[in-house]
Amino acid sequence: MIRRARLATFAFFALNGFVMGMWVVHIPVIEHRAGVDHATFGLLLLLLGGGAFVGMQVAGPLADRFGAHRVVPVSALLCTTLLILPGLATSGLALGAALLALGFGNGCLDVSMNAHAVEVEHAYGRTIMSAFHAVWSVGGFAAALVGARTLSWGWAPATTFALATGLTLVAAAVASPALLRRATAKVEKGPRPRRKTPVRIWALAGLALLLMLSEGVANDWSVLHLSTVLDAPAATAAFAYGSFAAAMTIGRLLTDRVVGRFGPVAVVRYGAAVAAVGIVVASLTPWIPLALAGWTLFGIGLSGTVPQLFSAAGHTDREYAGVYVSRVAGLGYLGMLAGPMIIGPLTHLVALNLAFLLIAVFCLVAVGAAGILGPAGTGAASPEAPAPEHREAATRRP
Repeated sequence: MIRRARLATFAFFALNGFVMGMWVVHIPVIEHRAGVDHATFGLLLLLLGGGAFVGMQVAGPLADRFGAHRVVPVSALLCTTLLILPGLATSGLALGAALLALGFGNGCLDVSMNAHAVEVEHAYGRTIMSAFHAVWSVGGFAAALVGARTLSWGWAPATTFALATGLTLVAAAVASPALLRRATAKVEKGPRPRRKTPVRIWALAGLALLLMLSEGVANDWSVLHLSTVLDAPAATAAFAYGSFAAAMTIGRLLTDRVVGRFGPVAVVRYGAAVAAVGIVVASLTPWIPLALAGWTLFGIGLSGTVPQLFSAAGHTDREYAGVYVSRVAGLGYLGMLAGPMIIGPLTHLVALNLAFLLIAVFCLVAVGAAGILGPAGTGAASPEAPAPEHREAATRRP
């Protein structure tokens, strides 16, 4: 049962990565179809982020109240069916409404599947969170391949999105029955008692903001760094993000074993330190190959950090795992959106590459604050201690 639940969780992470990857691949076409300029489109993207933040805050409590295994399929249905809306938008107003809706569906799925991942990790009795996030990246890569092919065929975004929706709905229907039903997930009558969010959760959320902001800077500025600062050709500049993304994916596939041996504090502390070194190298070198090496090192360092924050939040108190993950993911997501708003204005004062040094400072703050991932005290659950109802099954895994 646990293996099936783990595979089902992989499926939903891949599904979410695929859906959002399809959106990203079609951004230029959708922007042109809606008739908006780059500046307006940048503002519309804030609606995508705002919708996601609201979705996260809604889905977290629902996952705790009704069980993540119920909320994940509904969220997947929302996320996949709402994908088609941006492909139909023919005006800025319609695109804004579509992005707000898609963001809401994405936020619901993001938090609920991470809350379910916490349950599976607890049942497994060992750290497996980073692998789920790696599969999300794999889903995005698959979307890039599919989207590139359909664009080369001249397909309209709405047609491709409709096909993607159909495929992902089938995948969700197949995976949903295998989701883990935890005994503590009760449907209670009457209002659920509210609990004040612990300081530790807000500290984890603050770390998520800094680290996901750093990740967002790589997404938004790495290619521009090589093309505008180092005068790299467009094809070469694209490798800046490509090397970062590949390093993130590979790092996340390997992180769980590293966490199992050295613990999450070490992964966040030394990972953030490696990321700081990487961004400094990328910022200060005048040579393109060394800059690419810096972006790669930056990706390796960041790769295992954020999944550990989600895992720590969920295991602090499994009864409120959805709410706590929503706090960490929500603030982290806002951090990712804040990257362009921080670096952009800063470039009016210093060169783009020197603005990246601020990100190195954020990484160093994470190095100093990594100890917050240590034992949470009373009520904290650890993935190394599987739930009693699953302990026997966990010992039978290979």
